[in-house]
Amino acid sequence: MLTAGLAFRGPDAQEHWCEGAAGLGHAMLLTTDEARGERQPASLDGRVWITADARIDARDELAAELAARGRAAPGEASDAQLILHAYHAWGEDCVAHLIGDFAFAIWDAPRARLFCARDHFGVKPFFHARVGECVVFGNTLSSLRNHPAVSSALDELSMADFLLFEGFQDPAATAFRAIRRLPPAHCLVADRDGVRVRAYWTLPLDAQVRYRAPGDYVEHFTELLRVAVKDRLRATRIGVELSGGLDSTSVAATAKSVLIDAGRAFELNAFTVTFERLITDEEHPFTRMAAQALGIPLHGFAADRDGLYEGSDRPENWLPEPAHAPASAATLDSFRRAASLCRVMLTGWDGDTLFNESPKPYFRTLLAKGRWMRLAAGVVTYGLSQRRLVPLTVREWLAPRAPNDADLRAPYPAWIQPEVESRLGLRARWEAAGRESGPGHPVRPYAFRCLDLMLRQSNFFEYSDAGVTGVPLEHRHPLMDLRLQRYCLSLPPLPWCVKKEIVRRAMRGVLPEAVRRRPKSPRIGWPEMELLRRPESRWVDRFVPARELERFVDRSRIPTVCGEGDREARWRDLRPLSLDVWLRGLQPSGS
Repeated sequence: MLTAGLAFRGPDAQEHWCEGAAGLGHAMLLTTDEARGERQPASLDGRVWITADARIDARDELAAELAARGRAAPGEASDAQLILHAYHAWGEDCVAHLIGDFAFAIWDAPRARLFCARDHFGVKPFFHARVGECVVFGNTLSSLRNHPAVSSALDELSMADFLLFEGFQDPAATAFRAIRRLPPAHCLVADRDGVRVRAYWTLPLDAQVRYRAPGDYVEHFTELLRVAVKDRLRATRIGVELSGGLDSTSVAATAKSVLIDAGRAFELNAFTVTFERLITDEEHPFTRMAAQALGIPLHGFAADRDGLYEGSDRPENWLPEPAHAPASAATLDSFRRAASLCRVMLTGWDGDTLFNESPKPYFRTLLAKGRWMRLAAGVVTYGLSQRRLVPLTVREWLAPRAPNDADLRAPYPAWIQPEVESRLGLRARWEAAGRESGPGHPVRPYAFRCLDLMLRQSNFFEYSDAGVTGVPLEHRHPLMDLRLQRYCLSLPPLPWCVKKEIVRRAMRGVLPEAVRRRPKSPRIGWPEMELLRRPESRWVDRFVPARELERFVDRSRIPTVCGEGDREARWRDLRPLSLDVWLRGLQPSGS
């Protein structure tokens, strides 16, 4: 039953294996060349079994490490088989030798041990629940909810977190009290001693790369970008999410180059979201320019044809957990169209985190350490590379900016029910979250703050996963490649990680100059806010809450959100409606 419930995300085959008290199931979505002919659950010796949703990178390097341990893994081995070889070689420490996107479970019969792991940044989901003395697990939340003994009771604190923060503060939480999420970079062991969860990796804070020649930085970056993209191109039909920005166009250009160099037949298509009515679409001309220059067919999807929450009542558009996404139905429709042409979709996420650091923390560090020559050279380098003058009052320019009214945290929502606020300690939780800043870093604070947020909000990448979207399409993120991340976080921020300088130099002669030199610019307008100004959206101020929502929200205290006003406040005050829409689609399951 549980395996059959995964057919929507793995339509190519569904199989299961059972022996004694253990059972594994798998639904196959063929997205790699090596997966053709693969069968899961799989075993190398009939005693240790695996089911995995995985793409293992650096396969040749891993094979060499295994050979050094006396294990020969054939070149055509599937990703699941490579993980099994690693487990046989290193046991639970196998995760220290794996990179890529993965969620897997291994049943080790001789040791009566279940070992599970999730990749470093949580691209692949993993959920688990206790059912008496048993552990139920999977990469799809709805599958666990199909188990008759898994309760469908909501997690009250998760619901409150959604209303306050739009995301769960506990990285192990889900929307359901009985089901837990394995956080990114964590593994789980279940045996006779119980269930244990531990972290196997943390963000590297102290790595540094220094080259004499500036060109060496760019050359190394270009090599790693090609490797990251190549490892994600083990397929024939591939898509790229394309915008007019530097990140996605660089991924697209690299993908096209790698595929041509491979000398085999391929289909590469670009997909873009456009805006026709609501806002000025400044992206599309640059998107079209890049696609034409690279010779990649471009498929556009208009994201502003529907109204707020339109289509959200259709069962195929319901999401397993609440999301503050009034236009999610349009996004899902775009995924379905893309899935008709490909199984794999590359993205440009998240170049802004890696390559868009302010130089000021770096300068402050040099100033504090008295490294005057390097500081002077850095200021000159910044001025030349960014074609701008640095103020003569350097000390004043480097001083941390005093907060103004725009920096202050938004007020605590007045519409939270006092009873649930008191019982769950929500106001203290709200204030504590405002004080959290994540791991500090002297020269890359923005990058580490963003990456820490991704790790703590461990469903960050799940909104494009097939288990959430219901669409058999696998999103892959080359810029989140662990090797590329390590390198970019170890670079001197100036000039390489200020306004994406290293990417711009790497793409010289590759992308059209108008795209390569285009400054980072925010989107003009906010589609949802534009819709809220329209008469046909006034119904959102009259919605009658579901009974379940009334446990958390005092409807009478939600301000009017239609019309004009502060967009951040209106977006916050729209959250109760997003939760209401999700609750109305919630179907009971389990007990």
